[in-house]
Amino acid sequence: MPEHVDIEILDRGAAMAVRLPDGARRRFHAVWLRDNAWDEATRAPGNGQRRITLADIPADTRIAAARIEAGQVQVTFEPENRTIAYDAAWLAAHAYDRPERRSPGWTAPEIETWDAGLGASIPVADFQAVRRDRAALGGWLRGVRRYGFGKLTGGPVESEALLGVAALFGYVRETNYGRHFEVRTEVNPTNLAYTGLGLQAHTDNPYRDPVPTLQILYCLENSAEGGENMVVDGFRAAERLRAESPEGFDLLTRHCARFEYAGEAGVCLRSRRPMIELAPDGELVAIRFNNRSAAAITDVPYEHMAAYYAAYRRFGEIIDDTAMEVTFKLAPGECFIVDNTRVLHARKGYSGAGSRWLQGCYADKDGLLSTLAAIESQPRKAA
Repeated sequence: MPEHVDIEILDRGAAMAVRLPDGARRRFHAVWLRDNAWDEATRAPGNGQRRITLADIPADTRIAAARIEAGQVQVTFEPENRTIAYDAAWLAAHAYDRPERRSPGWTAPEIETWDAGLGASIPVADFQAVRRDRAALGGWLRGVRRYGFGKLTGGPVESEALLGVAALFGYVRETNYGRHFEVRTEVNPTNLAYTGLGLQAHTDNPYRDPVPTLQILYCLENSAEGGENMVVDGFRAAERLRAESPEGFDLLTRHCARFEYAGEAGVCLRSRRPMIELAPDGELVAIRFNNRSAAAITDVPYEHMAAYYAAYRRFGEIIDDTAMEVTFKLAPGECFIVDNTRVLHARKGYSGAGSRWLQGCYADKDGLLSTLAAIESQPRKAA
C-alpha cells in the first residue's frame, strides 16, 4: 500500500478516517466496520455469509487502534480486543462517505437510457454462440443490463425453444398463464395480446406483486403483414417527463396507481404501486404502465387529481412518441428479452393474412444479474 495512506481515529473511537490509495479521505463508523468484517469468526469462508448477528456486536464498539500493516488496514476493536484486517481496495469500493447529492430519478452507473437513436448499440447475439461460450453470454447479458433489452438470433424454430433462452441465465417464472404462453390470434381471447390489434407500449403484469422482472418473446412464425415489435425505454421517458415537468414527475412517483386483472375464472390479481417508482434515496427503479390493466386511481387526493391526470397523459404521450421507439420485426428463431421493470414493449397491428406465432415466458432479473456477476468475477484467461 502506498505510503500516503493515513488513518485518523475520530470521535473517541466511534469512527475513523482513512486516506485511501485513490487519494480520497473516507470516514467509516466503528460499528459498520465491525459488522462488515471478513475474518473467519464473522464470515463463513465458503459462502461469505455472516456467522453473527448485530446483537453479537457490543453496542459500545469503538476503534482502539488502527494502522497499516502488510498492505492492509488493521483495526483493533474494543471492548472485544479483536484486530481485523481490511483491504483498502474493498474499503474504497464500499465507501459510503460521499458528498454528492442525487436528484430524484437518478440511475445506476451501469444503466444507459436511450431512445430511437440506439441503433447499432442494440445488444444482439447468436443463440448458439452464447450457449457455447460464457464470455459471449456475459457480453450479451452485460448489454441487457445496460439497455434493459436484447435480441438473440439463430435459435431453433421449435415450440418451447424460449425455455432454453431462460435457462441461459436463470429460471422460468410460472404464472396463471403457465410456464409459457402463446401470442397469436384467438377467438374470445382472455387477453388482448391474443388478437391482431396493435398494442400501446406497456410493461407486462403490473397487477402482480412482484411483477415478473424479465419477459422473453420468441418468434416461431411471422409471415403476417405488420406485427412489428417496438420497445421504449421507460427510464428515458421518465427522464423526459422530469425535465419537462418536475411537478408532474413528482406526482407520478409520490402517488400509487392501481392495476387489476380478472380475465380468467378464479383469477383476480391486484396491485397498488406508482407508475414511476423510486427507491427511498431517489434512484429510479421501476416503471409500471399498462392502460389495458389500469384500475380506478383512488390514492390521489382530490386537489391533486387533475394535475396527476395531466402528468399521466403527458407520460403516455412521451412513451408514444416515435422518437422514443426502437422497431424491429422478428424472424422465426429470433427472440428478444426485456427488463419488465424498465422497458416497455409494443406491437403494431397485423392483418389476418399469413401467420404470426410467438411464444412468451417470464423470468426474473436476479438470475440474469447473478449469472452476469459470476461471469464477471471469473479470472480472464491470458490472450
